[in-house]
Formats: sequence, C-alpha cells, structure tokens
Amino acid sequence: MKRSVYYIAALVGAGFLLAGCSTQSRLEMDYGTSYKLAIMNQTLDPKAEKNLEPVYGLDGQVAEKVMNKHEKSFEKAAPAPTYIMNVGSGSK
Repeated sequence: MKRSVYYIAALVGAGFLLAGCSTQSRLEMDYGTSYKLAIMNQTLDPKAEKNLEPVYGLDGQVAEKVMNKHEKSFEKAAPAPTYIMNVGSGSK
C-alpha cells in the first residue's frame, strides 16, 4: 500500500514538473514584438517596395551643384588671430 502511494505521488509530481515545462512564459510569447512594431511604425509607406516607378526629383546635375554648395558651406576658414602686445606702461 505504501509503495503504491509513493508511485502515485511520484507520477503526480512528475506530471506537475512536465506541465510547467510545456507552457511558454509571457516574455517568450512576446519576444521580438517590440522590434517588429518599431519597424512597422517607422515605415511611412509599406507598399513602397512594390512600386518600381522611377523616383522623380532633382536632376543629377542640379543635385550635384546643391551638394557641392552644401559641402563648401562648411569650409569657411577661421578668422586669423589678432595679437596685441603691450610693452611697458608708457609713463616715465
């Protein structure tokens, strides 16, 4: 009788242990959801990849001139430093 109670208790305990292993935690179920939501929220037009029409905008030569002007705007030389040298006080 004691032996059968131990066997039943062992089987019930093993059942509980195995039942706990089979379920997924909330973290595992939502793994990667925030990444997917961030990508979806940052995509302005999800159907844009299917549009194979050429993109209209600035002409190549105009765009090159605009970019060159933009780059040259950062090349401004710093003003030359000015030095003031006072020698003596001048009252003697």
